[in-house]
Amino acid sequence: MKAISLLSGGKDSFLATLIAMEQGFEVISAITVIPDEDSMMFHVPNAKLAEEVAGLIDLKTIFCRESDFEDIIAGLSMENENLALINGAIASNYQRNKLEMICTAHEMLCYSPLWRVAQDIVMEEIMQKGIRPVIVAVGAEGLGEEFLGRRIDEGTIESLKLLEKKYGLNITGEGGEYESFVTGYGSRNLEIKKYRKHYSGSSGALIIEDLRKNF
Repeated sequence: MKAISLLSGGKDSFLATLIAMEQGFEVISAITVIPDEDSMMFHVPNAKLAEEVAGLIDLKTIFCRESDFEDIIAGLSMENENLALINGAIASNYQRNKLEMICTAHEMLCYSPLWRVAQDIVMEEIMQKGIRPVIVAVGAEGLGEEFLGRRIDEGTIESLKLLEKKYGLNITGEGGEYESFVTGYGSRNLEIKKYRKHYSGSSGALIIEDLRKNF
């Protein structure tokens, strides 16, 4: 079955795409939404660099504005019969229901391989598959400026689990506690050469200004 991947550049959508490929989906393209600043649906930090993340698995990227997303989906559905939309939703009913409605309207399959999977299992899968994300935005108690730019590895996951016990945050960041950006997969790497940080109150972001492919 042909599919397009709703790929933000973050770890969850990347993992979902890998799982879909392993399960036999023919992923013909990634689609990345350049979101509104206050978007509840789409990943915000560094979305314009998502095509570099898609390149880690040899996918081309279609960019669109949030207001054009459904029209783009409709067009792709008309061009390809029996098309699936891969997404990395884990626990957000709002996000998944919205995508389900769009897919149903255009006779597409909404494929959410991470839906309701335990968060520790999701994080374990990311490690096992050799996905290398970094944290590029924080917005929860316990996640200070020092987390911006931090690689999500076994040590970071343990830190997140401690914060989960203390503050009740989601270790995957599904509740908006943090956002990630994939900087490597397997033998392929993306090197952040230049960035800037901004942090105020209890939230902040790392904006990538220069990203180099090392493959």
